[in-house]
Amino acid sequence: MPEQAQSRLILLTGATGYVGGRLLRVLAERGDRVRCFTRRPAALAGRVPAGVEIEGGDCLDAAAVERACRGVSVAYYMVHSMGLGAEFEARDRAAAEAFARGARAAGVGRIVYLGGLADESAPLSPHLRSRLEVGRILRESGVPCVELRASIVLGSGSLSFELVRSLVERLPVMVTPRWVETPAQPIAITDLLEILVRARDVAPGVYEIGGAERTSYQGLMREYARQRGLSRWMLRVPVLTPGLSALWLGLVTPVFARVGRHLIESIRTATVVNRPCQEVFGIAPRSVSEAIAEALANEDSEHAETRWTDALSSSAISPRRFGGADFGRRLIDARELFVPAAPEQVFAAVERIGGAAGWYAYDWLWRLRGALDLIAGGVGLRRGRAHPTRLHVGDVVDCWRVEALEPGRRLRLRAEMKLPGRAWLDFEVEPAPSGARLRQVASFDPRGVAGLAYWFSIYPAHAFVFRDMLRGVAAHALASRN
Repeated sequence: MPEQAQSRLILLTGATGYVGGRLLRVLAERGDRVRCFTRRPAALAGRVPAGVEIEGGDCLDAAAVERACRGVSVAYYMVHSMGLGAEFEARDRAAAEAFARGARAAGVGRIVYLGGLADESAPLSPHLRSRLEVGRILRESGVPCVELRASIVLGSGSLSFELVRSLVERLPVMVTPRWVETPAQPIAITDLLEILVRARDVAPGVYEIGGAERTSYQGLMREYARQRGLSRWMLRVPVLTPGLSALWLGLVTPVFARVGRHLIESIRTATVVNRPCQEVFGIAPRSVSEAIAEALANEDSEHAETRWTDALSSSAISPRRFGGADFGRRLIDARELFVPAAPEQVFAAVERIGGAAGWYAYDWLWRLRGALDLIAGGVGLRRGRAHPTRLHVGDVVDCWRVEALEPGRRLRLRAEMKLPGRAWLDFEVEPAPSGARLRQVASFDPRGVAGLAYWFSIYPAHAFVFRDMLRGVAAHALASRN
């Protein structure tokens, strides 16, 4: 890449998300100067490459955007709010307008936006309609803009790949609605990242990007099954509403009902490239079979580099929903245990909680709670965790998210399940004579009478669930000494 390109300062939004997180690594490896703009600086502090700047702020705040954009030549806009329910279109519109104002005021040289692929003349889902609206806002901002419109993204940890993988792995016989046959043109995450990088140097405009061939979700499922050596039967049903399909997906895949419904509404629209532009970017995109093979190779390495669940929008929780007088005094359930093991061994046991390792006690109860959460439209336990032993701020742990992490000392998880309030689970490890002191605190911020009723109804279960969880952590720490 030319020296001039490498000397440009790049602003990256969405670095905590699936595509943005991978783009950050690619840009850093190529020697680019990168500044990340995020609402959650702590979620990036422990994972960005050396030399990457982190600027805190919200895309809804034009003044914060202007500060972050000072000296920036290229700004990547990778923000969406699909997990926030009915309000996501308004939030996306407001964020795009504020970002456009801030970028224009700061004199940004160009905006690169990753949107959705769709025929604008066809009836569109709210999600695709919002993606196109955001592109229009950015193109009309007065800042030169490259809008990339992509169909399904295939890569280890992507939303679409996780959907396909979960359905095929778990269901020998699938009842398939009509939307699984809708034409699409999937693009491999590797090709998408290369196009995003090269978009800094092409003429401003709208570019439809896709892989080497057209297929459908049914085609993706058949190809995945072929590569995994699985026999799967698909039974077509004439009618299955988006709501029922979303509930079905929530029960058998990591896609919970709210995001699932938006996804299905979008899948019902054909997303194929009508104006190929491979020659503009100078790449030969991968085929579907190559993209799936590459994704499987990365899945087999135990965890994906980034996953769609890493994005805050995957939690389906609005940051404005929890605030002010909606919540009363915090309710606490604390317990403590001495462990005759080194503090680092105890914390290592804490850090591996959740996912395939389970919760150290009464895993069947945790699975039951996750199933009930899925039925209620929550995230359940199917998201798992990205790495079996290591955590970072912002990581997903089943139905929780890492809110704070002090290596070797403290882990704080925030619940993302459907609750009448807010909940946290804290673990603290402190050195003690001949061992360590392990402290566990479950805290709940109830919302009204419903919140209080919820807490006191489950409080008796804490006596044995959290007690035995603490003992399980201690037992694992002691076993690790041998």
